[in-house]
Amino acid sequence: MTTHLPRIKARLAIHSHRKVRGLLQGEYASTAVGRSMDLNDLREYVRGDDVRDIDWKASARGGQMLVKRFVATRKHTVLVVVSTGHSMAAVNARLLPKRDLAVFVAGVVGWLAVRHGDLVGVAYGDAGGCHVRQPSGGELRLERSLGAVHDAITPQTAPADLAGLLEHVARVVRRRRTIMVVVCDEQGLDDRVAAALGRARVQHEVLLVTLDDLDPTLRSVPGLRDVDRGTLLPDWLGEDARLRQDFADAAAAQAADLKAGLARLGIPYERVADHESAVPAVFRLLERHRHARSR
Repeated sequence: MTTHLPRIKARLAIHSHRKVRGLLQGEYASTAVGRSMDLNDLREYVRGDDVRDIDWKASARGGQMLVKRFVATRKHTVLVVVSTGHSMAAVNARLLPKRDLAVFVAGVVGWLAVRHGDLVGVAYGDAGGCHVRQPSGGELRLERSLGAVHDAITPQTAPADLAGLLEHVARVVRRRRTIMVVVCDEQGLDDRVAAALGRARVQHEVLLVTLDDLDPTLRSVPGLRDVDRGTLLPDWLGEDARLRQDFADAAAAQAADLKAGLARLGIPYERVADHESAVPAVFRLLERHRHARSR
């Protein structure tokens, strides 16, 4: 049986970025800031912290800026929504399986939340059906949910249906506001997807991660298949300069449309190309979410 969390924790542990080390040591912001009348401890000020939390007397005594950390009054619920479908069984521009990247991103978010005492639920699905695993704590339940997402992505499964998945989540997840992290393919923002994201944005706090797709005109790799048609990609795709430019223009327009549409909806998002870029991308999203909540 494939185990996902050990690999995720190993990559986080060896990541050298200061923010990651700080978060793993409990010195950085969690996925949601708890606040109550009970003071927990003090820690060194990090750029972006609320100035109202600075302990000026302790800072003067210690010679460095310190902020107060309070005990959270309740657990938060994090819902990781992964759009599956056979397109996720393909490789991306760096020839990495998108399925592995999707599970990795979902696992990073889920493990950080579990580590901070939050409840984590996982929703996944495609045009053939959707599933929601109820929020819970603990690594074992998270590992099983990641395994379910991994197993749901094969070349034989139905096409992706992000709008349908979000609509299903809206019907099923009603009891409370969640921090919803959506993981999906690169795609345009059509009316149905925009409406589903807008509805989710009203009910939840939504963040979105897209996975880079393969550009077949930039490199010729023998044996690559189109997962939609099941046919081999022709070798001449990378030799046609005009086709390459047209594809690049279309991809840029789609990316710009997605960015503008999500900005109108107030949904922060990041693009992920590989496992190394996934870690800082997740932290940027969580930082932007934390700052938005504090304003």
